[in-house]
Amino acid sequence: MRERMWAPLPLLLPWLLLPPPLWGGPPHGPPEPEPGPLQPFDLLYAGGVDAYYSGDYEAAVRHLEAALRSHRRLRDIRARCARHCAARRPLAPPGAGPAAELPFFRALLERARCYRRCQSQRLGGPASRHRASEDVRSDFQRRVPYNYLQRAYIKLNQLEKAVEAAHTFFMANPEHMEMQQNIENYRTMAGVEDLQLVDREAKPHLESYSAGVKHYEADDFELAIKYFEQALREYFNEDMECRALCEGPQRFEEYEYVGYKAGLYEAIADHYVQVLVCQHECVRELATRPGRLSPIENFLPLHYDYLQFAYYQVGEYVKALECAKAYLLLHPDDEDVLDNADYYESLLDDSTDPASIEAREDLAMFVKRHKLESELIKSAAEGLGFSYTEPNYWIRYGGRQDENRIPSGVNVEGAEVRGLSMGKKSSPKIDRDLREGGPLLYENITFVYNSEQLNGTQRVLLDNVLSEEQCRELHSVASGIMLVGDGYRGKTSPHTPNEKFEGATVLKALKFGYEGRVPLKSARLFYDISEKARKIVESYFMLNSTLYFSYTHMVCRTALSGQQERRNDLSHPIHADNCLLDPEANECWKEPPAYTFRDYSALLYMNDDFEGGEFIFTEMDAKTVTASIKPKCGRMISFSSGGENPHGVKAVTKGQRCAVALWFTLDPLYRELEQDEKILRVLYSETSR
Repeated sequence: MRERMWAPLPLLLPWLLLPPPLWGGPPHGPPEPEPGPLQPFDLLYAGGVDAYYSGDYEAAVRHLEAALRSHRRLRDIRARCARHCAARRPLAPPGAGPAAELPFFRALLERARCYRRCQSQRLGGPASRHRASEDVRSDFQRRVPYNYLQRAYIKLNQLEKAVEAAHTFFMANPEHMEMQQNIENYRTMAGVEDLQLVDREAKPHLESYSAGVKHYEADDFELAIKYFEQALREYFNEDMECRALCEGPQRFEEYEYVGYKAGLYEAIADHYVQVLVCQHECVRELATRPGRLSPIENFLPLHYDYLQFAYYQVGEYVKALECAKAYLLLHPDDEDVLDNADYYESLLDDSTDPASIEAREDLAMFVKRHKLESELIKSAAEGLGFSYTEPNYWIRYGGRQDENRIPSGVNVEGAEVRGLSMGKKSSPKIDRDLREGGPLLYENITFVYNSEQLNGTQRVLLDNVLSEEQCRELHSVASGIMLVGDGYRGKTSPHTPNEKFEGATVLKALKFGYEGRVPLKSARLFYDISEKARKIVESYFMLNSTLYFSYTHMVCRTALSGQQERRNDLSHPIHADNCLLDPEANECWKEPPAYTFRDYSALLYMNDDFEGGEFIFTEMDAKTVTASIKPKCGRMISFSSGGENPHGVKAVTKGQRCAVALWFTLDPLYRELEQDEKILRVLYSETSR
């Protein structure tokens, strides 16, 4: 039986039972049920997809629209019931004396019963009917139903609704070039350039914030104030909903829930801490636009930063000071805003005591709760024995950097906008000399294009790196050693459901060779051509230090029959190899989970008897294609791995596309030991026999 050190639950209750925030409250009473039970969205979605593929587009639209309504309604019911029951059955602190914890558990049981009854009444049946699979939930998260909808609406000649659905899907999938093309085609069909684009899943607080920034930049400060204040109300309401939805089922990574054996307090603590971390992360969730990897930096504080100057501009100095002090709750050392606050105080009339003006209550309450949660999570991490590092949620990156940063009237002699050193690191400029054109080392290799001809930086395209015979031999090896999902954490279709991915490493090839499952000579060829590619890349880009293998992977992607006619996705979405591509910000964040240590990449192609599958480079917007390369036997494309080279693979629509993918590093700490020590040791032992 596992044992964990954990403080008694009653001691934690003052922190667990934080009061509801002052900026909003639960709805008055439980939500009123609608006639008839709510239909499960996954069943409606399945019906819509089936109808779509059978050509019954009216039924497809009916089912898909119903699925989206059901999905939204289910989420609304869960959030409202959670908030209703939190107000109706508060978890009061325990009294003194024996059985002091019983009031807590009574309230707990009553809230659980209230929540179950509320959901059952609103859903028209048990909540268990709405436990959709992970794949279906992922489809709704990625807005896949809208992809089907836009096509179904086009079949029904309903252009306006098709555009809405296409744009809604595209907002969460900005790398989807085919959808972007669809929208352009719809513009042409409509005969207008400025076709109204509506995001049916737009988050109100993000829309209001964007409107506030737009009016602020136009010096329309009255309207800017209106939208920023509206954005804050919507933000805090959305935060309450996000937190309520965190109270749903949690995953226990260390063990299967059914086989989970733990004491009462351990079980409560394990589950509650996961809920608490989820709620704490709502800050990041609410600051992240659909389809983006990274949140808007400093998102919540920026509302108050904009407001403090907007209020100053319209002469409301008390409100300007309140907003400045609110911003300082999260950035107490911001010298610019400290100067602003001093200046606003100097503008107050004599009857107003500056010390009586406090930070805005909405943010003060929010920050107080956020800090208490942080302390509790850290305490739980220490007591329960798990690792937790508090993220910096308020990094001052991308802050308001305009001429209004310090109001006129403040003594800013010699002042300038300060560099923002605490933000995320975007993909840095390459700090080594950018050189290319070195010798190719081997005979018969044909130079095709350099960086300039490929419209980029540190790029080269070569032919005849492999012979036809070597391609055939490698392809034969691939058929004998590859496993579905190998190199993709077991996922058969990691990047698209329309293709099957298979892979193998050098070590596996050699192992199979020694076991006699594939010819040993062919297995060794895999290593030899990888080493050949490494030497070519190191030489061509004229690197002054050794280039090491970081990861080597033979991969084949096969078009799945029956799923190609309606294809409009990529085989591999646009990405960079050592940073997280953020097309909206036009940045590439060099941070985990990206493989930040990778420096160069190469792809060595083995065949061309397939359709589609072109390798493409794009701009950092993940849309504008700068070069397209058709694979063929012996062709190799190599490039530096950073944000300067976003790339992807177009859909393979027929046949199987095979290649050897290689990633290299200049840092020996990250060299692929499998590719170096183990392989060489086995090879040397073989040749010495």
